[in-house]
Amino acid sequence: MSARINLLPHREERRRRQRHHFVALVVFFVGGALAVWGTGHVVLNGYIDTQKGRNEFLKRENAKLDKEIEAVKRLKDDIAALLARKQVIEALQTDRSRSVELLDQVARQTPEGIYLKSMKQEGLKVTVAGYAQSNARVSTMMRNLQSAGIFEQPTLVEIKAAVVDKKRLSEFSLVFAMKAGHADENARLPASVTVRPAAPAGTTKG
Repeated sequence: MSARINLLPHREERRRRQRHHFVALVVFFVGGALAVWGTGHVVLNGYIDTQKGRNEFLKRENAKLDKEIEAVKRLKDDIAALLARKQVIEALQTDRSRSVELLDQVARQTPEGIYLKSMKQEGLKVTVAGYAQSNARVSTMMRNLQSAGIFEQPTLVEIKAAVVDKKRLSEFSLVFAMKAGHADENARLPASVTVRPAAPAGTTKG
């Protein structure tokens, strides 16, 4: 007589334990993965928030720097404007003294028998026009200007006969230059300064 053993319950129990073990492993790995993902997400969000904070800080600092740069630019513009005003004032002072010296020296170097009707200055160049009793007096004036020490290159532009108050005179124009040593070339006079003295009739000397 042989004994029969039923192994089905044992096999079913083993399969059940294996299923439980597999499910436990799956749950463990899924839980671990979720934990790692959650930790990474939190850390990544922390990094992002930190970087955002740094970016905001940099934006604020850049805005401050932009304001400071603009203030420095305005300050430089103000300094440049003040320097320009200072140069204009210095140029005007130089021009005033130069004009006084020019008028004084031209009057000194104009000989008897010459009446200057106009004088025009452009930078260092001076143009004078007038009437002379003779051509020789014009030559004398040119020599006087040359020897004055502050003028150079006196040149006769034109001389022609003219009648003024029924008197035969020589109408002339000549140009000369002020020496750079007596007039700063960087402090120019206005583009054109013209002096036209009103002389009484019959006057023969400027």
